[in-house]
Amino acid sequence: METARQYQFVVFGASGFTGQFVVEELARVLDGAEFRDSRLRWAVAGRNQKRLEDVLSWAAERLSKPQLKSEVGIIICDVSDPPSLDEMCKKASVVLDCVGPYRFFGEPVIKSCVENGAHCVDISGEPQFLEGMYAKYNSQAAENGVYIVGSTGFDSIPADMGVLFTRNRLQGTLTAVESILTFKTGPSGTCIHDGTWQSAIHGIADQGNLKKLRKQLACKPLPVVGKKLKKRGALFYANEVGQYAIPFLGADASVVRRTQRFLHEHHEETPVQYSAYTAVGGVGSAIKLIFAGLLFVLLTKFSCGRKLMIKYPKFFSFGYFSSEGPTQQQMDESSFDMTFFGEGYSKGKDPQQGKPDLKICTQVSGPEAGYVSTPIAMVQAAVTILKEPGSLPKGGGVFTPGAAFSKTKLIERLDKAGLHFKVISTLDA
Repeated sequence: METARQYQFVVFGASGFTGQFVVEELARVLDGAEFRDSRLRWAVAGRNQKRLEDVLSWAAERLSKPQLKSEVGIIICDVSDPPSLDEMCKKASVVLDCVGPYRFFGEPVIKSCVENGAHCVDISGEPQFLEGMYAKYNSQAAENGVYIVGSTGFDSIPADMGVLFTRNRLQGTLTAVESILTFKTGPSGTCIHDGTWQSAIHGIADQGNLKKLRKQLACKPLPVVGKKLKKRGALFYANEVGQYAIPFLGADASVVRRTQRFLHEHHEETPVQYSAYTAVGGVGSAIKLIFAGLLFVLLTKFSCGRKLMIKYPKFFSFGYFSSEGPTQQQMDESSFDMTFFGEGYSKGKDPQQGKPDLKICTQVSGPEAGYVSTPIAMVQAAVTILKEPGSLPKGGGVFTPGAAFSKTKLIERLDKAGLHFKVISTLDA
């Protein structure tokens, strides 16, 4: 395990809304049996000394670990000050980057990590940023032996690792998977911090540039193995979960597709077709969603509309996003299930001949998605880089979670930490 640098982990953006929960989760993990006697050192990083000290005090109180305030280092740095980023990255083995929106603040961190030999994980759900960083830094990261792994939060660890889990549990060749995401909330409802809202606004507004980027990458289409997976409509009733559903609007489909490309091109594995959906509830919820979606798309087309939505997130998101984020009670009462419906071909059967003869249903479930499950996933991804270097792709580069961790024990780590993977059923088609 790499311990030569001053700090094995550095949480950058530790005083942000999500960053504070990553700090708490990392402190909890490093106090566990796996690390208790390892004498690892870690630090928090950001622009403001007082706010970083406050985060450590907050985490120390929540975990009943007063020693955190003296044991954890503090690094002052800013994305607008490259030399300060370089100093941080020279001290770190793995940087946990929590500063978003990543389309504005992510690249300086990746650039500094690659140039200064620090591995990096982030929790971006922004396809344009993720794919752009691959295009720009993959070769240099590989040359320097640096692992840059994007989307290691709720976007897109459950989806990406869930597809791999499903593939590994099917007694045959998996060729297609659909996932349907459902959220559960308590009496106090739900809320998401407006940082995610801002990322969504800018992402929808800039879709044209994402298409241009993909043309520049000029990737060959993945071969379709087995029966072609049909796309469902923009709004449909999903009998599997008893709710209306829509295509998942995050990075999951993009990330899974990139993972499947990597595994096919580098390991000659059969590429899995994938579609991601989100359940939205009954008829009333579906009607509200249609209205909100049309308004959202319309306003993102204009600069003044985007400014209004960013300034008043609670109003324009009908209360789902706010600058305050969720309360502790809302987080405690929330959870998610991501259910995977896969099909494939039994051993010895040619997937290019006939219909699939195997079906499998699996599930990834966990606590509140944004600020409980995301820190769990991010921290375990960082731990895996440090603890299992021999199981990572040879050399380094810019990776999706599935590409980086397909040969590691990340799924087992996640399961122990609270993101649970299970097989619901398998049967002959």
